[in-house]
Parts: sequence; C-alpha cells; structure tokens
Amino acid sequence: MRALRAVAGVLLGAVVLSGCGSGDGGSDDKATASPSGGGSSSNTASASAQPSPGPGSSATAEPPGQQPTSTPTASSVPVPPGPSSALERLVAVTRTGGFAGRTSTLLVKGDGSWTRLDGQARPAGTGKLPADRVEKLRAALRQADFAHLPRVPKGGATIFDGFSYTFVHGGYEVAAEQGSLTPGLQSVLDELPPFEAG
Repeated sequence: MRALRAVAGVLLGAVVLSGCGSGDGGSDDKATASPSGGGSSSNTASASAQPSPGPGSSATAEPPGQQPTSTPTASSVPVPPGPSSALERLVAVTRTGGFAGRTSTLLVKGDGSWTRLDGQARPAGTGKLPADRVEKLRAALRQADFAHLPRVPKGGATIFDGFSYTFVHGGYEVAAEQGSLTPGLQSVLDELPPFEAG
C-alpha cells in the first residue's frame, strides 16, 4: 500500500512539474519526468533561450494558442488619391455630336495642364489653365456634386444636332444631353478650355 502511494506521489509530482516547466505556456516542448520526480532540464533551457523584448519594444504577450495580431501602419494602409495632386487627372469631359458629329475629349490635370484628344483619341492640342481658372473649375466641380447626380440626367429640352457630354470626375461618370445639363455641369463646361482648336 505504501509503495502504491509513493508511486502515485511521484506521478503527481511529475504532472505538476511538467505543467510548470515552460514559462511561455504555449511551447510545444514535451516535459519528461524522471522517476525521481525531477523535470527535464530541456524545458528550462528552452525557456531561457527565448529572446525577451527589449526596451521600447511593442511586443506583447499573447494568450496561449493565439497568433499575434498585427496593427496596420501608416505605410501599409492604402491612401486614396486626392484632388490636390498636380499630376492627377482632375476631370475628363468628352463631347460628341453637333452639326458635324465630331467627338473630342478634354483631359485636365490638377495643375491645370490639359490635353485635347480627337475622335480617335489622338492628341489634338495641349495647354495650361491659369491658376485662378483652375480654382474656378475646382469650385464648379464641387458645386456640380457628382456623387449625388443621376448617371444620366434627363428632363431637359431636346436640342436637335446638340451635343452629348460625358463627365468623369472623382470616380463618378455622368452622361448628359446638352438640353439636360444641370447648372453645375454647365458651370464645369464654362471653365474648360475649348473642345476645338481655333
């Protein structure tokens, strides 16, 4: 009977020591107990060999069985482009129709530089708007409120041999016939360079 109690005591001691042998609680090292009740020295060595975070380190202890979570940094979070960039396209407007049925497109960048394209998308002119005109164009684009415009405004008068316009600004595209232009869209057109040379 005493021998049975002694064996049970040794086994209980081995279980307790194997549960406490590693300081990180999530180690995969298996603790081996010797019959004398002493724990394996490999657990102590592996616990002491783990590097500890230095001063100022942001590392935190994670609960056992969980992977560390990463927090997005400023460099890893994509930043959407804003209209303040000089090289970014501020607005693109395509005009089609009229008596001659011609198509031309104006591409205006944030710094006021513009390119005119013909119906085959070939360059047909370039230039640069003065700074005050760029500000007026920006104000007109804000006033037009592209985010809340219908994609195809309707309800205006039909103008035979009139123009059709497609505006692209801030990720929005709006197509309107000449007679259905909103006041905001008309203001945008008023601040653009000419669609045709001369």
